Amino acid sequence: MAQLIAAGIDINKQDQTRLNPFLISCLNNDLTLLRLILPADPDLNCLTRFGGVGLTPACEKGHLAIVKELLTQTGINVNHTNFVGWTPLLEAIVLNDGGSTQQAIVALLLEHGASPHMTDKYGRTPLELAREKGFSAIARLLTAAGA
Repeated sequence: MAQLIAAGIDINKQDQTRLNPFLISCLNNDLTLLRLILPADPDLNCLTRFGGVGLTPACEKGHLAIVKELLTQTGINVNHTNFVGWTPLLEAIVLNDGGSTQQAIVALLLEHGASPHMTDKYGRTPLELAREKGFSAIARLLTAAGA
């Protein structure tokens, strides 16, 4: 990949499934690839087929190292809303088990400006969804963040 980048490959070009090297690194938990791509200044606003930015699938799948890298090394939109009306914070809550990895992701998102007030398309807040799923530790994080 480093040779392709040096040769001037369009790192933002998306295939028929709307993936590119940046999104693949986020989706597949490939920190090595992500670290090769970031210095080439990828378009952080490239969308997956579901309308999420790279942070979205990383949060959904529990890729803590990817989430941390994106939040600390880029200006990715932490409050981006995908086609189904979910932010990375909502994805981290709704599509997971509420365990320690997800708690760490939620904490990172909140520390980096994720709004605990943005709702899903039905008007449910992250706090409501965490409580519905019985994720008391995540509910505490959200409450501490002002939810």
